[in-house]
Amino acid sequence: MSFSQEVRQELSAQIPAARHCRLAELAMMIRLAGEILPAGDGQVIKIRTENFLVARKCFTLLKKTFNISVDVSVHILRSEKKSDWIYTVLVRDPETAGHILRALKMADDAVILAGAKEEKPVRPSSVRNGPAVDPLLVQQPCCRRACIRGAFLCAGSISNPEKFYHFEIVCPTRSCAGQLQALIHSFGPDAKIVQRKSHYIVYIKEGAQIVDMLNIMEAHVSLMNLENIRIVREMRNSVNRKVNCEAANINKTVNASVRQAEEIRFLIDRIGFEQLPSNLAETARLRLDHPDASLAELGEMLTPPIGKSGVNHRLRKLGRLAEQVRESEE
Repeated sequence: MSFSQEVRQELSAQIPAARHCRLAELAMMIRLAGEILPAGDGQVIKIRTENFLVARKCFTLLKKTFNISVDVSVHILRSEKKSDWIYTVLVRDPETAGHILRALKMADDAVILAGAKEEKPVRPSSVRNGPAVDPLLVQQPCCRRACIRGAFLCAGSISNPEKFYHFEIVCPTRSCAGQLQALIHSFGPDAKIVQRKSHYIVYIKEGAQIVDMLNIMEAHVSLMNLENIRIVREMRNSVNRKVNCEAANINKTVNASVRQAEEIRFLIDRIGFEQLPSNLAETARLRLDHPDASLAELGEMLTPPIGKSGVNHRLRKLGRLAEQVRESEE
């Protein structure tokens, strides 16, 4: 099971105790996955999804909020490449559907759809330019949480956090994406919007903010799982940085040691140790005898011992002497 599906499974079990929160979540789910269809003098509500968890959540919210009977059907949509299970939740009774739409502040959408007499079903989100959910339904923080949760259940996804961080919710209209972005901003995370073909994507790419989103949606188990993954990733990255830094320092030390040994050998071949001051001769011998030693280690071997900067000063003097000899030979 993917991490995104694990989050969706946890959210599907979250049934708000307060009726106003259930209304907010249900309104967003119908907006993103539902259709309002004309039926005689009234309308019916039809929710179609490929995800069993979404269908189960819609059924439970309708049952607990309105205490009604809801039809649920399953059929297979076959194609050349694969077969998909399609789950349909249907409120068949026009009077009951009208009551639900009025409670969800979506009655105006039903009037538009009923008057349009379209031959094909029209999603309410495609005919309304205003917000996806009536602002009256998302005035309280708990209702905004429920609304975001419903949006993720129907149209959201999270990438595998072991590879990279990416959270997104696909919205059918710019106004829907704008309202969802504002709801997320009210809790702090900096969600952004990008258009992808005919849809608008509300997305977050920073790991810490995705953790915040899981907290907002009350997916606490998934939050802890993501935090564990983040800790392991950060530790691994920290270790890699330290190893790379140490490797770079080792390479730098080795390269410097090789260069210094070459300059000392050139100098000794030309003038010998006897022509060097005693302190420089001692340092030169130690460098040739201990090519892998660091400057600090060389300093401890000298008599008397000196610091790292003192050893570096002597080696630079030897280098300048070697350069002067080269220039004199040219």
